[in-house]
Amino acid sequence: MITALTILSILILAVASFINLNPQFGGKLTAQHLRAFERSKAWNGKIFENQTLTAMDVHLRTMPDIMKENFRDKEKKSPPEALDILPLTPSAFTASPDKPKFVWYGHSVLLLQLNGKNLLIDPMFGSNASPLPPFSVKRFSNNTLDLIDTLPPIDAVLLTHDHYDHLDYNSMKRIIPKVNTYLTALGVGRHLERWGVPSEQITEFDWWEDTEFQDIRITFTPSRHFSGRGPFDRAKSLWGGWILETGEHKIYLSGDGGYDSVFKQVGEKYGPFDWAFMECGQYNKYWHQIHMYPEESVQAAQDAMAHVAIPVHWGGFSLAPHAWNDPIIRFTEEAAKKGLQTFTPRLGDVVTMGDPVEGQEWWKGI
Repeated sequence: MITALTILSILILAVASFINLNPQFGGKLTAQHLRAFERSKAWNGKIFENQTLTAMDVHLRTMPDIMKENFRDKEKKSPPEALDILPLTPSAFTASPDKPKFVWYGHSVLLLQLNGKNLLIDPMFGSNASPLPPFSVKRFSNNTLDLIDTLPPIDAVLLTHDHYDHLDYNSMKRIIPKVNTYLTALGVGRHLERWGVPSEQITEFDWWEDTEFQDIRITFTPSRHFSGRGPFDRAKSLWGGWILETGEHKIYLSGDGGYDSVFKQVGEKYGPFDWAFMECGQYNKYWHQIHMYPEESVQAAQDAMAHVAIPVHWGGFSLAPHAWNDPIIRFTEEAAKKGLQTFTPRLGDVVTMGDPVEGQEWWKGI
């Protein structure tokens, strides 16, 4: 007779096998990784911790309300039609190599050119932001994996953290043969190694650590967030943002995270910035401490001393109960009130520093 304990044991074994065999979940922690984590002040011996006490109000008591919000106004959570991404014009991206330029592909995917070097940030081009087949989180745009084949040669990939909406196995399978330099948060490299990246091509960063890459000073900054790809590795790698500096330009990428004093720290230590790419989207009252409201994103950009703020982390997936365009509407309204200049380019458009940005209110026509 099969007992309940036997059934439970079989289920646990099946789940463990699924996680171990599915490469999407990434690499396993080893004793060597844990020894490397000990050099970080953010590591408490068991997990990484934020600079500010941080929690999410997601548990059995709040789950019914969260489920209700997810099903309320469901038709507004995605655009009524697929969002088009403009094809990359190689001549537009190679012109004026002395001028910084970027292409935003939705969510937090950025192709950035600085000092003539091409940097790819959080290259999640996949169609699904969920690791579990029955629970898909479909992208707002179609055939986005194919965009990887249209990219120019990439000098380095930068990763802010290991969540699925920023680090995607299917995307990396196409990227890895094309790139030989990866800059990641501390602990994220193990996923790349499992997927075939040689360890010597990976550099991991603790908060405030920096390096010189092709005449670009690159610094990893704190953010108020968390990490993890499976049920057993929560906060077992670091998370954060990036600062990119040359002799003429400074660019800040906030990474995911709730509003915190770190933005003033960044501004005071490294600002002002020509461009700041600010997290703006996937927020909710139950996880407010790890994702900013749009009004806070504007304040964070001002704290960081940004001349121009570009909202990201929206326009790609619905990972929270708000309407798909709520982040950009609220962000631009608040920025106008506060006198903050913003760029809100069309998906796939090439934006060159000093040139006008076209189609800045493109979402209003959808």
